[in-house]
Amino acid sequence: MTWQTIQSWLSGVNPGTWSGALVLLVLFWIGGLILSWILRRAIRLIIARDRDQRIDRMAASFLSKVASVFVWVVVLMLYAHMIPALGRLGTALLASVSVASIVIGLAAQSTLANFVAGLSLIFYRPFKLGDRVQINAPTGLETGIVEDVTLGYTVLQTFDNRRVIISNSVISNTIMINLTTVHPRVMAIVPFSIGYGADIDRAREIALDLAEAHADVEEIVGCPVMLLGSSSVDLNLRVWCADAGTAFAVKYDLTERIKKRFDVEGIEIPFAYQNIIVKSLPELRGFDEDQKEDEDGQKQNREGRSE
Repeated sequence: MTWQTIQSWLSGVNPGTWSGALVLLVLFWIGGLILSWILRRAIRLIIARDRDQRIDRMAASFLSKVASVFVWVVVLMLYAHMIPALGRLGTALLASVSVASIVIGLAAQSTLANFVAGLSLIFYRPFKLGDRVQINAPTGLETGIVEDVTLGYTVLQTFDNRRVIISNSVISNTIMINLTTVHPRVMAIVPFSIGYGADIDRAREIALDLAEAHADVEEIVGCPVMLLGSSSVDLNLRVWCADAGTAFAVKYDLTERIKKRFDVEGIEIPFAYQNIIVKSLPELRGFDEDQKEDEDGQKQNREGRSE
């Protein structure tokens, strides 16, 4: 098939008929797919050649999605320009464009807010792909790795492999903690309590020895007494770890090791308990009658033996 054959076949397509409009729709759809693929492929090649990390991955991913939407908008505009029926329809819609814009703006205000918030995340860059962030989501406090930023939503991967999807407008209007933006090291704080009768120095020595023997602890800060509670002495073991994920694992691991070592050493870990004081008991009629019959029976037995 030569180019002249294709050109002659296209010249026979009449966009004023339903069959011609359908043929052009298929051609424009295929062209849009090809252009979108070329655009995404070019961006991937650029990122692959950027070994110095000069291009922000999150910005490139977000802008590629915006560019893909722009390609489809251009394709639809060209298709509408070539179809006479759609051209007349567009002319009629221009007369009510102000009303339509108001209606569309009110209906899609949350979507537009998410899109604008996504642009602000790209420009101000409070985090990037791969950062571990802590955010107050509607489900509560969530900690996860930024996996993707779309036109409307941000995807976080949590430590238990959940995907938390949060709208960009919520992220831009809430307080977040970026745990890896500048210094990836994170301090793990391990709280524990001992009884007032326990030796504070011995308990601190055990906690520091366990921290020093842990492979994931980079530096030991200390183990100060934080509070003299109503029934316990509260201490905090503080150590530096390589990143936030390691800090969480170290905290749980050291808590378990401290508990087991305290059990061996005989160091008391206080726990809450309640004393119940009973001032009076209700009368139990059936119980009292049975008890009286037992006493009468024992009395008769003693009298029989005495005779």
